[in-house]
Order: sequence, then structure tokens, then C-alpha cells
Amino acid sequence: MKRLGVLVLGGLLLLLTACGSGDGDENGSADGSEGGASKLKELQESGTVTVGFANEAPYAYEDDGELKGAAVDIAKAVFEELGVENMESQLADFSQLIPGVQAGQFDVVTAGMAIQPARCENALFGEPEMQYGEGLVVPAGNPNDIQSYADIADNPDLTVVVMEGATEIGFLMDEGVDESQITTASDIPSTFSAVQAGRADVTTGTEMTVRMALESFDSDELEFVESFEQPDIEGVPSYGAAAFSLDNEELRDAYNEVLAELKEDGTVAELLEANGFNGETNFVADGEVTTEQVCNGEE
Repeated sequence: MKRLGVLVLGGLLLLLTACGSGDGDENGSADGSEGGASKLKELQESGTVTVGFANEAPYAYEDDGELKGAAVDIAKAVFEELGVENMESQLADFSQLIPGVQAGQFDVVTAGMAIQPARCENALFGEPEMQYGEGLVVPAGNPNDIQSYADIADNPDLTVVVMEGATEIGFLMDEGVDESQITTASDIPSTFSAVQAGRADVTTGTEMTVRMALESFDSDELEFVESFEQPDIEGVPSYGAAAFSLDNEELRDAYNEVLAELKEDGTVAELLEANGFNGETNFVADGEVTTEQVCNGEE
């Protein structure tokens, strides 16, 4: 499914690399990479892209040694169109994904990571690939009758455990939850274990993540709060996207060009549905909401 636009882009990139650019470094690199080769050209020549993920279903996770998830499938489709057929995955704690792409440990982060103004200062986000809300998991029977983040804020005796580096920490504080009420854990299953053991009263994460993870956790001691009231705050819903190093603007732009085509032809919606998302409510049409708007706090 090669597209003329991508082929033309590739040709232009090769021409620019051969001729050099006045905006590049002393070796003629448009994005500051060594030897004058752009990051996109390096990936195309090697045929391999290294992706960072945080083992969070249904966005990006490992299953029997295979990397799966909606964000993974979308990134794979995009890179295949760019002539990069192979994806090598590296598991990291969620909080280490942006530092990892900054340090060059990953070429791209494919974790359905929410675009946020603070994160935009440290990484280049592609255009939104999906949108999603929040969810709560509590002990069976919901003994504290927690229906919202505001309920947690209103009861200072309650504690909430959240995955390290997750956007929900900020959301909770925006809703008035005191920082002393919030603890963190390395991943979603660890947050469930904390609630199950009584070390926390509730945990929260993106709706699809906690719902699917709870099914896998398979415990009748916990339940998903179906009546949860979504917080009316900036950042909800969240818009998930791939993230790149600040030095790799050319790669990000090429990724965005193909992503727009895959949205237009229905591929992105199909991949979302194949991973348990709703192809309509979780889909973000090209230009409907832009990364620039989210990074500027306009969405």
C-alpha cells in the first residue's frame, strides 16, 4: 500500500541529504544526526525502528514475546509505509519513556501516551491517534462509594494509587485531591495489588487500560466503577500519540504525513477497533484536534 506522497517525500529527503542544507550542522544533516544522514534515512536504510512501550494494554503491551496493541499497530502501519518493516521493542516504566526517547534509547515511543503541554517541552508528539477518558477500580462493593475524583478529594482519609508518570496524578490534583493522598506504583497490576491488599482505597487510569487489565487480573475482590463521573478538567479526554526526540522533527513530520493518509482511508479506525476501542468515539479525525492545540493548552 505504497502511496505517491510517501515516495515523493522519500525522494526529496534523499535529494536534500545529498545536496546538504544551510539549516543543518556542519556535516549537512537537516536534524543534527551524525554523518549527514537524517534519522528517517537511517531507519529506512537499516529497515528497523526501535520503539519504547510500557506494557499497558490495549495501547502497547507484550504477549508471548510479541509486541501488540493499538498504538503499536498504528505505528507499524505508518513505518511500513515509510519503508521501515521491522520493529524492535524495548519495555520501560511509563515514567521513563520520554527520557528514553530523549536519550536516543528509542526512536519513537508507541504507548498511546497522552499529549500534555509539559510533555511537549521534552518530546515531539505526532498528531493524535486516539482519544480516551478515565476509569476507577475499587474494592468489590465500592465500600467508600467513590464515584469521582471529587469524592476522593472530599475525603482526606482516602488514598489513591496511580502508575508512575501517568496523567491521572495531575488530574487528581486538579480536582482537589491532596498530594499526600496519592501514592504511585510501577505498573497497573501493581496498583491493583495495592488496592486489593488495602494499601490504597482506589486506583485510576485510562478507562480502556484499567478495564482490560482488571479482566486479566481476574480477582473478585476488585471492581470497575461503571458509574464513574469523568472530571471536567483540561486534559480530559486525553489524546494519545507517538512521541519522538526533539531532534527528530523531520521523522515526526514524515510520520504525520502517512498517519493522515491512514486516517483518511479508514486504516486507523480499523486498527483501533481490532484492539477493543470504538472506531468512532475513540477516533480523532485528521485536523479535528491538533497536537499544536493540545500542547498550547487549547484542548
